[in-house]
Amino acid sequence: MRIVPAVDIKGGRCVRLLRGEWERETVYSDDPLATAWLWVRQGAEVIHVVDLDAAVEGTARNTPIIERLCRELPVVVEVGGGVRSLERARQLLEAGAGRVVFGTSALEQPEVVREACAEFPGRIVVGIDARAGRVAVRGWKEQSDVDALALARDVETWGAARIVYTDIARDGTLTGLNVEATVAVAHAVTIAVTASGGVSSVDDVRRLRRVAPRNLDEVIVGRALYSGAVNFSEAVRVATE
Repeated sequence: MRIVPAVDIKGGRCVRLLRGEWERETVYSDDPLATAWLWVRQGAEVIHVVDLDAAVEGTARNTPIIERLCRELPVVVEVGGGVRSLERARQLLEAGAGRVVFGTSALEQPEVVREACAEFPGRIVVGIDARAGRVAVRGWKEQSDVDALALARDVETWGAARIVYTDIARDGTLTGLNVEATVAVAHAVTIAVTASGGVSSVDDVRRLRRVAPRNLDEVIVGRALYSGAVNFSEAVRVATE
């Protein structure tokens, strides 16, 4: 299992939100590239980048920073946040992104995601962000009635390479992963699944590792790394032991 540091960008800075709430941010760095390099130097193989401004407002103000991350980091850069067109996915992949994450479009424009999966096989990820098992969209601002497991099964048929499953109620709270819900998503599909939201300690990684099926092979860690609650090297050791 790989430990994937999160680099969330808002207004050009590296931040973390609490449960996705726009007004409850903590700024960790004014230089997202330097922050990403910190994790790369410690051995990160994948960096998960989210353009929060694009996710909520549809603005592309962070594109120059994100393109530098994609171009300069010598690891897989997974980019999400406001990816709602084939053109945007193509732009990010041509800039050097290893993977592109569609979120809202999986509900509102599934044909776009299907087309992207066909054009870029193995490189399209779908982010499924849920509250109480129901999918939220547009930077988690809007709640749908769509069941997360049903959407997971759908995106597999579209050809998505991976699902990033986030429990919104846990994200940024340091209250622990929703292991049960994440494992349920992994059991519902055969494609790769990434766990996200709420990692508070290496014990969360240990608990997930103990029960995870083989396709649940990555876990994103954000606030816990930045606050020091999780030591990256220790988390890697636990994830691979």
